[in-house]
Amino acid sequence: MVSIIDLRHNSVVKIAIPIAQSEDVRTRDAVARSILENGPSTAAALSEKLGFTPAGIRRHLDALVSDGLLEAREPHSALLRGRGRPSKVFVMTDNGREKFEHSYDDLAVAALKFMSSQIGEESIKAFAESRANDIIKKAETTLSKRTHKSEALATFLSGQGYAASVAVKTKGEELCQHHCPIAHVAAEFPQLCEAETRAFSELLGTHVQRLATIAHGDGVCTTFIPKPARSLTTKKGRS
Repeated sequence: MVSIIDLRHNSVVKIAIPIAQSEDVRTRDAVARSILENGPSTAAALSEKLGFTPAGIRRHLDALVSDGLLEAREPHSALLRGRGRPSKVFVMTDNGREKFEHSYDDLAVAALKFMSSQIGEESIKAFAESRANDIIKKAETTLSKRTHKSEALATFLSGQGYAASVAVKTKGEELCQHHCPIAHVAAEFPQLCEAETRAFSELLGTHVQRLATIAHGDGVCTTFIPKPARSLTTKKGRS
């Protein structure tokens, strides 16, 4: 309710003016960008991170889901903590990624397609391998300071925008990347994912297996890391 002066009748009149939508738009944009940059998140985590009330965050999440920019999913096993019914996580949809990353993706895809047509398919493989080598070079420093290599790799990847974590499994570990900044480009050029997997294998010193990728429609990029095999020396020492 806003008060204005009616000059014709020399009086103050109170009228109702609709609340500006700009603040809602900015908040909604902040919620969407947080998920885009940091990966799937719960309403509670977003509320704490962005400093808005849980009720306000849920209202914006509902609107973004209704608009097709976000999708509510059951949390991945790597994110489950404690007992009780797990909170749903909100994931950026393809439509959402297109809204925020469309122009960059189009440019990257166009550039790689041009390379492929002008130079050949080998140029794409060479580019993917160059990117993988760059990942290795940048990650080696982080891994050299930690004894748990998979956790160190997850830390490095999170710093690169992949929102990575490690889940312990019976026969090894799963490296989970809950966001992929190059998902649309990798969907067109799977060589990027293949080279990235090779980089993980080299950094961890063991063969790894890619189980799922966001680029192919999965909710999370998942890479299986097997437990290290027992050495013959260890076996002999126990015999």
